[in-house]
Amino acid sequence: MEWLVTLVLFGSFFLLLVLGIPISFAIGLSALISIMMMLPFDPALSVVSQKMASGLDSFTLLAIPFFILAGNIMNRGGIAIRLIEFSKLIVGPMPGALGHVNVIANMLFGSISGSAVAAAAAVGGTMAPLQKKNGYDPVYCTAVNVTSCPAGLLIPPSNALIVYSLISGGTSIAALFLAGYIPGLLMGLGIIVISSIIAKKRKYPVSDRVPFHDALIITLRALPSLGLIVVIMGGIVAGVFTATEASAVAVLYTLLLALVFYREVSIKDMPKIILEAVMTSSMIMLLIGASMAMAWAMANADIPYMISNTLLAISDNPIVILLIINIILLVVGVFMDMTPALLIFTPIFLPVSSEIGMDPVHFGIMMVFNLCIGLCTPPVGSALFVGCSVSGVQIDKIIKPLLPFFLILLVSLFVVTFFPQVSLFLPQLLLDY
Repeated sequence: MEWLVTLVLFGSFFLLLVLGIPISFAIGLSALISIMMMLPFDPALSVVSQKMASGLDSFTLLAIPFFILAGNIMNRGGIAIRLIEFSKLIVGPMPGALGHVNVIANMLFGSISGSAVAAAAAVGGTMAPLQKKNGYDPVYCTAVNVTSCPAGLLIPPSNALIVYSLISGGTSIAALFLAGYIPGLLMGLGIIVISSIIAKKRKYPVSDRVPFHDALIITLRALPSLGLIVVIMGGIVAGVFTATEASAVAVLYTLLLALVFYREVSIKDMPKIILEAVMTSSMIMLLIGASMAMAWAMANADIPYMISNTLLAISDNPIVILLIINIILLVVGVFMDMTPALLIFTPIFLPVSSEIGMDPVHFGIMMVFNLCIGLCTPPVGSALFVGCSVSGVQIDKIIKPLLPFFLILLVSLFVVTFFPQVSLFLPQLLLDY
């Protein structure tokens, strides 16, 4: 019976996706159909409704709309160009410097806005004309932009890590945030290594040195934006406020920055900014609510237990099991966006990882890192589509140039997966985790 419920649950889900049903509705309807195999229609509908409502009744979830609103305010506040100028100072006179600037700016912007797509659009849109003017191949630049923008999803504040914390049963958000720093930097540095090799072979130009006076002005202009990271993480680590309270602080900070300091956002712009944040938040919340119903359906049918037993029956070697999980997640990431993938597959694979003694923080970072790669791959990679859109490069022309970048991302994923201290060092150092 359990295998039949599993087949119906996932079969109906993928069938609904193929039919073009929005993923939130596909999740909810497939959960309802599978529960109806165990309960009559009215009780099944009641269970789905209750689980959707109770799944959203969480103080932790308040962080998501607040961080989205803060990111929207920052996106309109003109910080992209300031972070790009600051990134030039960090890179200095290196071969293909504008490619490295793109990577670092994506890491900074993505971590502040919490969105890989926003980083790809804002940074890529600003860098593309500058890179073209300096003789860079647009395909190469697009590949760099697309593969580096997801790094901001690992560097806090990250909505993906908040979602994982909720689904995993309350894994510490502070620990997850701290754990994301080194893997996020590893992802960015890997892209820089590959882009450096390509830039050196193609003899891309070296950037001019910036005079000290100009460098000081650029740094001072960028510091208020970078200060958000210090305020948020400093407050969380020091115990001044929780991650959820930090999201509200982020909104106040970005409002002051955009309205008073940079003055690139006016009061008249706020209704539109808030409406965009509400629309994005509502889509994510509907996804979370529907996924809670699916999680209950899976738990009631013992699906996580069955999958755990199946994987452990294949091998009791943790390395083999983690390789299998990573391969499955890489395939899932190709066809599914990050948030629904986290919501669906965390309840399935987390018990398996616990069975082999893997820390839930380490597993969460591994899972998010893995799904970040999916954002750069066709056919549904949102970062890939946005990156190609802002640069004007056709998707079919960028697939081959992406391959060396994918290779370094897979190597970085291997390091994150099989060396736990890459993720756990900072939480253990700063939080005594």
